[in-house]
Amino acid sequence: MYKRILVAIDGSQAAQLALQEALTIAEAAQSTVTAVFVAEHAAQMVDVGIGLIDQQSRSTVSAEAAMATLEDARALFEQRGVRGLTRVLDAYGEDIAGVLCRIAGECEADLVVMGTHGRHGIGRLLLGSVAEAVLRRTEVPVLLVRRERDLDEIPSGL
Repeated sequence: MYKRILVAIDGSQAAQLALQEALTIAEAAQSTVTAVFVAEHAAQMVDVGIGLIDQQSRSTVSAEAAMATLEDARALFEQRGVRGLTRVLDAYGEDIAGVLCRIAGECEADLVVMGTHGRHGIGRLLLGSVAEAVLRRTEVPVLLVRRERDLDEIPSGL
């Protein structure tokens, strides 16, 4: 059924849950999982004399976070006995959803698995939703895994 699964990871709880779900499907279907971390570098105004060093240190921290996240994914592949690949991609100004849709096509993915933070209302309006954008743009089936809500987020009286 699903032979090539693309999973978007970013180090968040929602992405971890998506990776776990992708691995469960891959175990059952004997699929290959490609875990992708898309690094986004927001355009910033910098002072050429001072800002470049700050920008470089930010990029280094970002790269280290991506590598640590991908290393965790590789360890899970090995632990669960799933064939897997990891990739880090730089968005280079392209929106993350666009990158994920493009990579899904390049990988000939049968399924895209992503975490969603489950924001709604003004939070979703202001922050947007990468998951929703991927869902709208790709022709590949998308499985959205919602992160678990923290107890302090649950309204009282429920």
